[in-house]
Amino acid sequence: MMPPLTVGIPSALAVLSFGIVTWQFIAAQRFPLHRRSPNPGFAPGITLLKPLKGCDPDHSERCLTSWLTQDYVGPLQYLFVVADANDPVVPLVQRLIAAHPHRDARLLVFPELVGANAKVSKLAQAEGLIAHDLVLVSDADVLAPSDLLSQMVLPLQDDGVALVHSFYRLANPSNAAMEWEATAMNADFWSQVLQSRTLAPMDFALGAAMLLRRSALEGIGGFRALADYLADDFQLGHRIAAAGGRIELTPVVVECLDAPTGWKTIWSHQVRWNRTIRVCRPGPYIASILANGTLWNALAAAVVWWHPALSSQERGPWLGLFMGLIIARSLMAQLLAQQLAAVPGRPSRGDSFVFGMAAAKDLLGAAVWVAAIFGNTVHWRGIDYSVDREGRLTPLPKSKG
Repeated sequence: MMPPLTVGIPSALAVLSFGIVTWQFIAAQRFPLHRRSPNPGFAPGITLLKPLKGCDPDHSERCLTSWLTQDYVGPLQYLFVVADANDPVVPLVQRLIAAHPHRDARLLVFPELVGANAKVSKLAQAEGLIAHDLVLVSDADVLAPSDLLSQMVLPLQDDGVALVHSFYRLANPSNAAMEWEATAMNADFWSQVLQSRTLAPMDFALGAAMLLRRSALEGIGGFRALADYLADDFQLGHRIAAAGGRIELTPVVVECLDAPTGWKTIWSHQVRWNRTIRVCRPGPYIASILANGTLWNALAAAVVWWHPALSSQERGPWLGLFMGLIIARSLMAQLLAQQLAAVPGRPSRGDSFVFGMAAAKDLLGAAVWVAAIFGNTVHWRGIDYSVDREGRLTPLPKSKG
């Protein structure tokens, strides 16, 4: 029996949401994640830029060392950049530089702000010291596999490729809040990126690790052109693509290691991140709620359960369908997280929690989606900013009292 219209609409949305999630899953299966390709000796010089602020006693040394110990035969230059000579990361960087005397590595201090984005401000001031034709920008909390550079350079053998970037994985969730965020990143985000790639060539970059041509950077006005933007990685890739440069993804995945973080910080981070996406991609962001597999199936199940025109016998098959789709969505999330985490010897506690966390991620994610639509302020690194329609940041005055 066909359901009444009041049931048919939420039922259609439920099936549509599952179809979108399935599309994302298939796109992920087609990508050669973790695959390595032979490098026959292509190793041009690379300058690695590492903007730093603060020091995580558990992870900073390991993350920075992973870059200094890259298995790469070409010349490398390391520029570690801070804004304050008294930053707690400074002694660590000095010690690591001394421990790797064979590396061309320098610690730079640039206290001046050339834009609202403090990270890009450091990059802009270090730009004049870049020695090589390829430039890699990476966040401070990124742990790189030893062959990352040798794999990332391979697409740049094609002169049409201007930027290569990598997927990243939140590798050390230590509490429920971090497991929820890890589910959003490890199970959904990377498959959503690949889904978007089935519709159009990539015109954005993921900021955990980006390798680009120096000429492409100069062609968009350098880092100073990005110094007032929140989503500097998106802007970098978007402008390079608009100038005719092609963007490619490496199959190699990097890991992000974070200190324990609670719900308040995770919520603030997710709202900031979602508002960033909303500003960069307003149409796709609004439409993204349709991919919330748990939300629409739970809503459809609730409508069926309470609908007065349906008998208990009629409700049963529909409720079974919706619950089955929720379970299937959670199973796909589990498989995607395990696929992203397929690094021998590095199991993650968070990977085993994805199946049970997927539904909670979807339902709480709907609240984040709503919060990101209303308002144009973000809290980032202890400062409140307003964000305009172009994604530019303006620091807000500190409240008194």
